[in-house]
Amino acid sequence: MLRWIWTSKTMHKSGFVNIVGNPNVGKSTLMNALVGERLSIITSKAQTTRHRILGIVNGDDFQMVYSDTPGVLKPNYKLQEQMLEFSRSALVDADVLLYVTDVQDSADKNADFLDKVKRIAAASAEGEGKGPKVFLIINKIDLTTQDTLERLVEFWHKQLPEAEIRPVSAKEQFGVEQLFQDIKNALPEGEPFFDKDQLTDRPARFFVDEIIREKILLNYDKEIPYSVEVEVESFQEEDNLIRISAVIYCERDSQKGIIIGRAGSALKRVGTQARKDIEAFFQKPVFLQLFVKVDRDWRSNRSRLRHYGYDLS
Repeated sequence: MLRWIWTSKTMHKSGFVNIVGNPNVGKSTLMNALVGERLSIITSKAQTTRHRILGIVNGDDFQMVYSDTPGVLKPNYKLQEQMLEFSRSALVDADVLLYVTDVQDSADKNADFLDKVKRIAAASAEGEGKGPKVFLIINKIDLTTQDTLERLVEFWHKQLPEAEIRPVSAKEQFGVEQLFQDIKNALPEGEPFFDKDQLTDRPARFFVDEIIREKILLNYDKEIPYSVEVEVESFQEEDNLIRISAVIYCERDSQKGIIIGRAGSALKRVGTQARKDIEAFFQKPVFLQLFVKVDRDWRSNRSRLRHYGYDLS
């Protein structure tokens, strides 16, 4: 296989593009639209994204490393503390920062986080090398009028005067191509951070976990989706089939019963929906087995959070 080779004589741009903002403003939809692949799961529920997920876009003369992050929130337990830390860390290791809002979002929500973004934008405006380029993204503009959008642009310009404002509709792909070009232009020169054929830093098992968790978010209400973690125990890829065994962990025996449902009907529905999406993701038939177990209070247990991939060090 031929590999792209970077040399000092090659004009090449490379950088990290981190996406931050409040819950439910469309960060994951925007990331998927910019990357051109469905890497981040999407639901209408808050706290859908729990990890930082990288999506890598490569061209002959550039590499963009996008990072989707959890929505900014005030944590109530250790899992949410780590989710907030993922978002905070995205402010300090970016070459380009996308602060995403939407037509219904408020600047008063998590104002302290927005203040950090303001300071970053101001530092960046002072000169080269003092901070990442900041874009203020107004998403979901397909849901509003031109007059309202103009008022929002004026409002956010006062909030973040040093940021460049870009109205988009990630869902409808409006403004995404121009934003992509603006981001590319803002990247610093440098060699690629990852192989040119790499799409993400996550292993295959991670996306299986996320697809199953997405179906749980879509099929259950109240506290159930937020009390659940998914872990793939077995992933065996054969010539014409992938065999997967995964465990859905919850915090209470009563939650286990709800997830399984009468005669296993609820769990079967989740499994069927997840299997179809996993097959589409890997372009291969999948045999999926799901089990449900109780892991009491795992969201507040540091050792269990580390086991599930939430690094609290």
